[in-house]
Amino acid sequence: MEFYVISLLNGLSYGLLLFMLSAGLTLIFSMMGVLNFAHASFYMLGAYAGFAISQYVGFWPALLFAPVLMGLLGALFERYALRKVYSGGHVPELLLTFGLSYLVLEIVQIIWGRSTVAFTPPLELQGPFVTLVSDQAHHIQWIWRWEGTDLLNSLCKLNTAEAINVSNPANDTVQCTPFPINRFFIMLTAVLMVILLWIILTYTRLGLIIKAALSYPHMVEALGHDVPSVLMLVFGIGTALAGLAGVIGGSTFITEPAMAETVGSVIFVVVVVGGIGSLIGSFLASLLIGIIQTFAVSMDTTLLNVFANLGINLSASLSHSSIFNLSISQIAPMLPYLLLVLILIFRPSGLLGAK
Repeated sequence: MEFYVISLLNGLSYGLLLFMLSAGLTLIFSMMGVLNFAHASFYMLGAYAGFAISQYVGFWPALLFAPVLMGLLGALFERYALRKVYSGGHVPELLLTFGLSYLVLEIVQIIWGRSTVAFTPPLELQGPFVTLVSDQAHHIQWIWRWEGTDLLNSLCKLNTAEAINVSNPANDTVQCTPFPINRFFIMLTAVLMVILLWIILTYTRLGLIIKAALSYPHMVEALGHDVPSVLMLVFGIGTALAGLAGVIGGSTFITEPAMAETVGSVIFVVVVVGGIGSLIGSFLASLLIGIIQTFAVSMDTTLLNVFANLGINLSASLSHSSIFNLSISQIAPMLPYLLLVLILIFRPSGLLGAK
C-alpha cells in the first residue's frame, strides 16, 4: 500500500513540476501564437541563475530574483529579437528560438562547465515531509514533519534517501517510506502558481487587457494601450515561470547542462496532449504523464507478464521476442511519446484543446 501512496505523491510532484514548465509555454503560445523552442533553456538558465545567486544571498532570495531575471531576459529577447521576425510567420520564430537554445547551452557550459553543480535546497527543504510507517499487517501510520523526530526514531531509523526495513522494539518488521519536503514544496508552489495565474487572467484589469490585446489588438490600441508592450509582458511572464521551475527543479533534482534537453521534449508532449493553448489541459496532461511515468519507473514486471495478467496469451514466437521481455521500467521514458502518438491519432486537438 505504501508503494502506491508514495508513487502517487512522487508522480504528482513530478507532474506539477512539468506543469510549472508547460504553463509558461502554453501561456506564450495561447496568448501570442509563438511556439518557443528555447523555453526549456530558460528553465536551465533559471536553475543556474538560482545557484549563482544563492551563493551570495541564500536560496530564498534566489527563488525570487532568478525568475525575475529570467522574465527580464525573456522580455528583452522578445523586444529586440523575436519581434523582428513576426512578419515572417512561424518558421523564422521557430528557427530563432531553436538557435537561442543552443546559444544558451554554450554560454552555460562556458561559465559553469559541463559537469553538475552543487545546488542543494536549504535546510528547511531537506528531510521528509511525511513518513509512511507500515508493519507486516500493512497497517500504515503517517508521521508528519511537525510531529518531531522522537516518534519517528522510536519506530525506525529513517534513511531519507530510500525506504529501509528495520526492527522496532516489539520485534515486528516495519517499513519506513519518506516523502521529501522539497517535493511537497514543488506541489505547493505549482498549485499557488496556477491559482494566481487564473486570478490574474480572469479577475484583474491586466488580465482583461492581455486577453483583449490578443483578440482585438487594433481596438485595444485605439483605447490607448500599448499592444507590443503587452506581448512583451506576456513573453516575460512565461519565461519567468520557466525560471521559477528551474530554481525549484534544479535544487530538487540536478542542475547540469543536459537538464534542458531532458525536459524540453516532454513539455512539448504535455502541451500537445493537453491541447495547444489550453492551460487547464496542460495541467491535466502534466499530472497524467507524471503519474504514469513515475509508476512505470517503479515496476520491474515485464510486458509479457502484463499481457498475461490481462488474459492475453501471446504466441510462442512473440513471447520469445526481446521487446516483450523488457520491463515496464525500461520502457518508461518512451511512455509520454506513446501517449502523444495516441492523442494525435484519436484526438488531435488534445484533451481540452480547440480544433
